[in-house]
Amino acid sequence: MGFAYNRGNMAKAELKTKKTDANVDDFLNSVENEERRADGYRVLEMFKRITGDEPKMWGSSIIGFGNCVWKYPDGREMDWMVTGFSPRKANLTLYVVCNSPKQPDLLAKLGKHTTSVSCLYIKRLSDIDEKVLEKIIKDAVTYIRKNR
Repeated sequence: MGFAYNRGNMAKAELKTKKTDANVDDFLNSVENEERRADGYRVLEMFKRITGDEPKMWGSSIIGFGNCVWKYPDGREMDWMVTGFSPRKANLTLYVVCNSPKQPDLLAKLGKHTTSVSCLYIKRLSDIDEKVLEKIIKDAVTYIRKNR
């Protein structure tokens, strides 16, 4: 999640990646890899159903859902999406890793994936259990909305 600090006001982080008015379908239709594009549309439907939010483009390549304020221990705040994903060239990147106590068990049941601080990386949906993915998304949304 790329952001730079607005040095004039340390309480608010200035995002490089911001919500835009770009069209989500136009973006997904521009994904060259046919399987990644199809997986992107399947994940889009999951996120819409689970979050109840309309998708919005964040920057040029992230589809986000909802809004929240991330607060840091030093008092800085940042406006950001509750959750989202991006069908990148190498994998589907899902912004769902959130320190939920349920997440380790769910991730263990998911199938082939990797994670980082806030991202879940999946090469293709056929590599994982989609029902478990839905549980991970739902758990992340619930946890983030409750704790942010």
